[in-house]
Amino acid sequence: MGRTSDLRGLLGERLFGQVGLGLVSPLKVMLRLKARLQMTLELRCVGRGLFPPEASQSDHGLYGALYEGSSFMCFWWYWQKEKRAPYVKFMEANYPPGFSYEDFGPLFTAEFFDPNQWADILKASGAKYVVLTSKHHEGFTLWGSKYSWNWNAVDVGPKRDLVAELAMSVRNKTDLHFGLYHSLFEWFNPLFLEDATNVFKTRKFPASKSLPELYEIVTKYQPEIIWSDGNGNAPDTYWNSTGFLAWLYNDSPVRDTVVTNDRWGVGSICTHGGFYTCSDRYNPGHLLPHKWENCMTIDKRSWGYRRNAQLDDYLTIEDLVKQLVETVSCGGNLLMNIGPTHDGRIAVIFEERLRQMGAWLKVNGEAIYGTKPWRAQNDTVTPEVWYTFSPEEGQVNAIFLNWPVSGTLELGEPQAKLGETQVKLVGYKELLKWVALGEKGIVIALPQLTPKQLPCQWGWTLQLIDIN
Repeated sequence: MGRTSDLRGLLGERLFGQVGLGLVSPLKVMLRLKARLQMTLELRCVGRGLFPPEASQSDHGLYGALYEGSSFMCFWWYWQKEKRAPYVKFMEANYPPGFSYEDFGPLFTAEFFDPNQWADILKASGAKYVVLTSKHHEGFTLWGSKYSWNWNAVDVGPKRDLVAELAMSVRNKTDLHFGLYHSLFEWFNPLFLEDATNVFKTRKFPASKSLPELYEIVTKYQPEIIWSDGNGNAPDTYWNSTGFLAWLYNDSPVRDTVVTNDRWGVGSICTHGGFYTCSDRYNPGHLLPHKWENCMTIDKRSWGYRRNAQLDDYLTIEDLVKQLVETVSCGGNLLMNIGPTHDGRIAVIFEERLRQMGAWLKVNGEAIYGTKPWRAQNDTVTPEVWYTFSPEEGQVNAIFLNWPVSGTLELGEPQAKLGETQVKLVGYKELLKWVALGEKGIVIALPQLTPKQLPCQWGWTLQLIDIN
């Protein structure tokens, strides 16, 4: 594809066509983890799912966990921009007069950040790619950027190139594909504010800061995913998004593998992109014609680490499995956000959720990895039953989230063929008995198992073979 000045043409041709078959084609997997870690100051972590370059636009089954940096970051906005009373009072009560956001820099220490441990946790989660937040809206970079002098993790705080360390561990210890998140704008950068005052008719900030950073991270770290964010209410022409994307796809060192999202300027989100994000926590509940992502948080109230979070603020593993199954059934990716601490740790509750998800996928991954949406996304008779289709095996997967007390499960969508249809419970050896209801579906007799005999917890998969 040649260079183009039209965002729709650039994203529509290159991204939509390249976003489907899965980065891990030998394993035929489409469940991927993208963890973007923006360890700026207090390490707020966000998860977002993406489509690695070889994925076909109809494939799905993506799962992500993203690390995105500091809880101080959003605190800064509420404290110094919106001046919300609780935040102002908290600073007055706990910090000396004149304390600024920049003074948090040395307090972001990351002394317990162990990229090998992070890689092990990510691998155990069942995910297939990770995306690190290299820079968020406050402008602090996790690498020693020459365009962010004295406001980066090498010059301030950890005194480490956190991007390089995590990239190396992920690539050496896992089969996850490595990506980077990058915020186009910065809340309080004087150059951006000047351009905004000029209604973006000047372009000092993207020309001297944002675009050079993008070229820098692509050239230096060669990410397979670029997850752009933060358009600052400016159009793609202000950001020269098409110029950067043309270079990315034609001349960059990752031109044959890279994919991107839909956040490249006002009007591009949910309209132009390799995969659509549309909004945070986007979960439409029905099939869409374009690849999409459900970017959500394990902490229901925050995208960052919160020291004062309560137990019921966190989604349970049952909640997360439900989010995954709903999302995948409708052709989307799931990106789970987790929040590390300022000293570089993944909080135990986040680690537990990731490992629980990995344990569930170890049993039920066949219903997620490499699957496609079926003709029905959920059942019309029994609630909390979601369908996927495994094209290679030619089988329908019915994932049910509640084990029926009656011992039988009625499904209204599948139509069985007498003498041909087979029903299996994943993790259980014997074929299951069933009764056909014609066009009204099928009734399946589940095995009588004790809790310890169940193949897994939180949700179960029936494989339906040879059905109409």
